[in-house]
Amino acid sequence: MERLKPLPLLLLLVAMGQCQYDTCRTFGDLEAESRWEFAACQPPPTNMKEVMQIRVDPPGVTCGNPPERFCTLDNPYLCSDECDASSPDLSHPPQLMGDRERGGLITYWQTVTWSKYPVPLLANITLSWNKSLEVVDDLVVTFEYGRPTSMVLEKSLDKGVTWQPYQFYADDCMDTFGMPPKRVSDLAPSNVTRVICTEQYSRWVGAKEEKTVVFEVRARFQVFTGPKLINMDALYTRMETTKGLRDFFTFTNIRLRLLRPALGGTYVQRDNLLKYFYAISNIDIPARCQCNLHASSCSPRDATLMCDCEHNTGGQDCERCNSEFTPSSWRPGTFLPLPKGTANACEAAQTTANCECNAHSNRCSFIDFLNVVTCVSCKHNTRGNRCQYCRLGYYRNASLALEDQNVCVECECDASGSSSPHCSQSGSCQCKEGAAGRRCDSCLPGYMWRGAGVGCTVNVCDETRTCQNGGTCVDFVSCECPKDFEGAYCEQNVCLKKNTCLGDDGSSASPVTSRLVVLSLGLLVFAFS
Repeated sequence: MERLKPLPLLLLLVAMGQCQYDTCRTFGDLEAESRWEFAACQPPPTNMKEVMQIRVDPPGVTCGNPPERFCTLDNPYLCSDECDASSPDLSHPPQLMGDRERGGLITYWQTVTWSKYPVPLLANITLSWNKSLEVVDDLVVTFEYGRPTSMVLEKSLDKGVTWQPYQFYADDCMDTFGMPPKRVSDLAPSNVTRVICTEQYSRWVGAKEEKTVVFEVRARFQVFTGPKLINMDALYTRMETTKGLRDFFTFTNIRLRLLRPALGGTYVQRDNLLKYFYAISNIDIPARCQCNLHASSCSPRDATLMCDCEHNTGGQDCERCNSEFTPSSWRPGTFLPLPKGTANACEAAQTTANCECNAHSNRCSFIDFLNVVTCVSCKHNTRGNRCQYCRLGYYRNASLALEDQNVCVECECDASGSSSPHCSQSGSCQCKEGAAGRRCDSCLPGYMWRGAGVGCTVNVCDETRTCQNGGTCVDFVSCECPKDFEGAYCEQNVCLKKNTCLGDDGSSASPVTSRLVVLSLGLLVFAFS
């Protein structure tokens, strides 16, 4: 699967030191022994709008069904524009918030107009990735025809189960949210994760002049790094030493709660509600996959983002050790010490080989380039990299511990009654037709064991398949028939078959002819009676 491509606009961040954590391991020479050297690593930043899922609530808030006219705050009485979901040229579906603008044509999502005023015109936009991400630059939302008078930016860390505010936006923070207005530049290192309300992006200055609403990530970074992000090492150090700082920039979902549309700098004019609505043409989400500093790339697999984990880790976020390594040894990587950080790779079990191999081998080896621990020369009819399976031709006795020397029991499938010397995990052999039993050494009803090399064959005659006309079943193999009868079950009369049966006077007569004579005589008697 193709890896996510870095966002060209973020190359400046890479040049400022982000690339120092782009390699998870290098092959080096430590004390004359060649081996892998692990380092903390993280995927490059990219614009996550390319892989986000968009949901808009409540149902019916997107314009066009039914079609309706609308006007703009710049031309409030020229209401000649139309939104129609059935027309590709006039529709404004949610996916247009994340598409690429081509040929200078601006496309945008749009809501219904505020025709139901004074009922609030509310809309929620939920952006989902089903994956932990870390924001690396400003989140930018571009509105057409005016920015909202009030809105809230929220995030989730648990894939939408719970939400927490990221930032409040209003033209009057105290009146709308009961919070004094602040700017990110007012923050200090001690309160850089504070949730603030800003009036910077909500006051009306003209739809054409100002379109963007920004969640200022770079300005929060600059609290530690100084202007132009010069000292990135200070940021990485703070990420490790300041509780909750990395979590603040981490999310799985982003939600925009649009609470009040742009009013054009005036009060709501009831005589023309067609000019009040929300419209978003673009959302930029510069971020990277959160991989706990155990991966340098992230790939979509089956429509889900997955870290390409290193350091003997696994999981969507490299949040656990692989099965061959000690689970309790998992830790996230760290940015310190600079400049390479610490990988904190999962460790192979630091126990004796006998225990690592479930007491079936006293030797194990670590295959360095595969990051795999494997046991050597498994005994007691076991196999596997940890001697955890039984050899072919054996099955595990579930009543015994895996470490027991007798845990693997021979299948002992009967060569005549089974089709394979191998059995299932429960010890059942694969039986031929008519054979039965765990070892296939007995027969089903209607079959008889015929000895080695033959197995079970179907009975010709038995208590259910009886011999007819006085015949006798001999060894279930054949019927011994009396004189004048033959066939597998003595069902055929020899004289009828040869048409040699004798009449009462000793003359030869076919049974069909005799029956016709009797029938004719009967009819004559009936006619003259």
